[in-house]
Amino acid sequence: MNYINWKSLQNGSDIRGVAMEGVSNESINLTPEVVARLGESFVGWLLKRNTTKKLKISVGMDPRLSGPQLKSALSNALKQCGVDVYDFGLASTPAMFMSIVMGEAPVDAAIMLTASHLPSNRNGLKFYTAQGGLEKSDISELLTIAESEATFKVKDEGAVIEHDFMSEYAQHFIELIREQVNHPDHFNEPLKGLNIVVDAGNGSGGFYATKVLKPLGADISSSQYLEPDGRFPNHTPNPEDELAMSSVVRQVKATQADLGIIFDTDVDRAALVAKDGSTINRNQLIALISAVVLEEHPGSTIVTDSITSNGLAWFITEHLKGHHHRFQRGYKNVINEAIRLNNEGKECWLAIETSGHAALKENHFMDDGAYLVTKLIITMAKVRKEGKHLIDLIDKLPLPVQSCEIRIGINDANFKEIGEKVITDLGLLAGNRHGWDIAPDNFEGVRIHCDHPLQKGWFLLRMSLHDPVLPLNIESEVEGGMEETVALLKAFFANYEKLDLSGFREIKYN
Repeated sequence: MNYINWKSLQNGSDIRGVAMEGVSNESINLTPEVVARLGESFVGWLLKRNTTKKLKISVGMDPRLSGPQLKSALSNALKQCGVDVYDFGLASTPAMFMSIVMGEAPVDAAIMLTASHLPSNRNGLKFYTAQGGLEKSDISELLTIAESEATFKVKDEGAVIEHDFMSEYAQHFIELIREQVNHPDHFNEPLKGLNIVVDAGNGSGGFYATKVLKPLGADISSSQYLEPDGRFPNHTPNPEDELAMSSVVRQVKATQADLGIIFDTDVDRAALVAKDGSTINRNQLIALISAVVLEEHPGSTIVTDSITSNGLAWFITEHLKGHHHRFQRGYKNVINEAIRLNNEGKECWLAIETSGHAALKENHFMDDGAYLVTKLIITMAKVRKEGKHLIDLIDKLPLPVQSCEIRIGINDANFKEIGEKVITDLGLLAGNRHGWDIAPDNFEGVRIHCDHPLQKGWFLLRMSLHDPVLPLNIESEVEGGMEETVALLKAFFANYEKLDLSGFREIKYN
């Protein structure tokens, strides 16, 4: 195998790489040989922790065109290490984890081939054990093993067994909805009379319409892009993408559907569209699932990432009477913080990031878009009996007048050092400016609350998790407040020659 920069494949707690040609300046670095070596290295990583039994590992993929070839190489490498491989074919990322903790014959570990919402020429690997997804440090260790000459191949090879786990996984949701809705007249079809649009974006999420909602009596005839297509020809399968969200909104309005659902490629994220066509994502989605969770677990803590709004904080703490713990960006950070709080005796049942990653304690703190949607559909069916709509649960949520995110590039190899200095300097400026107050409960970057008639709201400046970028999030609660804040901040950033301020030229207000 030619020289490979193994460390460059790490993307936090995942592996990501270029698997297909076709994009200029992007060379293939995730070949079948590389994936095979990563699979063998995962076996080595597992054996350091479990040497007493024959391993069983499930393997699945999203619809990317590179998937079948990479899956074949991965399965063959695992088999050569004596592993019995359970080939699930097209799957969702959360289902791969669930194959470890549910079913008649759970596996020991799981590997999902996916690059989530990234372009179709990319691919990647997510690794799972019974403890959940591997951490960033685990991936670093796995890559160190891959870089070494250690081999884990054995004489007695394992077997590759094709298994339709996605049907088992779907049945799990069917039973959950039937039991919890407990419809007095239509127990088996509790969603009868509901027109639900599912937009899978040609990713892995089409199963939710055909294998979950349809058997429960829902009308899914208006659903779109359910067919897996690794080219993603209609729109990016990403609930955060503006075009993707507008696509499902149009379909809900055109068909007068009761609900719209959109999944990302590997179904670990989701967003909704209400009956009136309004989007339920980001802060609205967090508010909605928080209303459900705090009804079940009053006074418990909701962990979110750092860019959630002041309105959401009020909604959780004052309206729902829960506790809001705003933490760092990154779904693993949010999940791990929720687990830490529970270990300290602070009750927490929900960890959710504004991107749509939602993990519930009752579901092993696995970020599962299908489980999130299932939980909300159960609630929808219940409030429907009372003549209410799902969106009624968040009618008291204060929404900002304007919001935006500006990404400020750092043109220097020492970007972390420069970024931290800019953040510190902004904090010092805020400390000396009337009407700007530094948030005391912030765990990332610097968050400033603005309390002035012309400038009421907040902004947050932080370092990107992986890139030489300072993301700047701003929200205004008054008309014109955004422009006032942007002008002041742009003047501040102009003092640093290494910053790329081109993001200020075309600001898109949400």
